[in-house]
Amino acid sequence: MQYYIYILGNSSNSSLYIGVTNNLQKRIYEHKHKVIEGFTKKYNLNQLLYYETYEDIENAIIREKQLKKWSRNKKEELIKQMNPEREDLYCST
Repeated sequence: MQYYIYILGNSSNSSLYIGVTNNLQKRIYEHKHKVIEGFTKKYNLNQLLYYETYEDIENAIIREKQLKKWSRNKKEELIKQMNPEREDLYCST
């Protein structure tokens, strides 16, 4: 099974959200359609800006926790490396 850590943003670029899942397509669909109550729904975080793939859930969770501790600028640099145009990567997953 594959696991993913992902970063979501919104059109106003006001917030970022980092999550982990074993089904990226389904999880992003849920965010886009506001199925889940909470931070992503409140701030309209529905654009997949970045993701990484892992074979092991423990490593994915370690990475998620690491990224959550990073500064906003460091997270933006990571996104820029994979996705310099900040396009919604949901269609390409």
